[in-house]
Amino acid sequence: MGILEVKNVGKRFGGLQALGDVNLSIAENSVHAIIGPNGAGKSTLLNCLVGKLIPDTGSVTFDGQSVLGRKPFEINQMGISRVFQTPEIFGDLSVLENMLIPCFAKRDGAFHLSAFKAMLDDKEIVERALHMLEEMNMVDKQDMHAAALSRGDKRRLEIGMCLSQEPRLLLLDEPTAGMARADTNNTIDLLKQISDERDITIAIIEHDMHVVFSLAQRITVLAQGTPLVEDTPDNIKGHPKVREAYLGETQTV
Repeated sequence: MGILEVKNVGKRFGGLQALGDVNLSIAENSVHAIIGPNGAGKSTLLNCLVGKLIPDTGSVTFDGQSVLGRKPFEINQMGISRVFQTPEIFGDLSVLENMLIPCFAKRDGAFHLSAFKAMLDDKEIVERALHMLEEMNMVDKQDMHAAALSRGDKRRLEIGMCLSQEPRLLLLDEPTAGMARADTNNTIDLLKQISDERDITIAIIEHDMHVVFSLAQRITVLAQGTPLVEDTPDNIKGHPKVREAYLGETQTV
């Protein structure tokens, strides 16, 4: 049994069957990619994994506990962090201030604007934030406004903010979308480092096959809301159903 278990999940939106009887098991401390074309049900499935959507049928459990219907802070408390397609950072704050917020919330259980001054003066929190920025190789950017960062550095900051909450499962929704190739490769290297150095499970939804085949140990291919095949990257590359349905001449999904 995996740390994340999806069993017989179905979801409709009116007359559209977005997911149909999806079964998925993600092993602990693995990197698992979910791929498929637009409309395959990837985002709907991801929203079910974090409790944002409640499926019409089936169950989603993390370490044996249901995630369905839970509020975002409850999902975080369970040990699940999510990275969105568009980086979720505070552009008008500095890089360090962005990192301080999740560090403060992790220790105190919540963050409110009224606590901002106390957070800035808290040596323990500042030290934790600087340590995470060092791990993200961003200490030299700590005083920059986050809005001025490159797309790749915004993503790096957001990943660091998620990791500061010490999650057991990191969900990434197209983490390299909109990036230049150099930033994409830097993000791949960062995620490899995180996977190697931390006890963490990573699940990725991604269109870029370079990212998928560089990182994933297992790949699930969705087709019209149902899994077409799940296998290792090497077997996925040559799988006749996958090549016929998705990869084609360009090797893209």
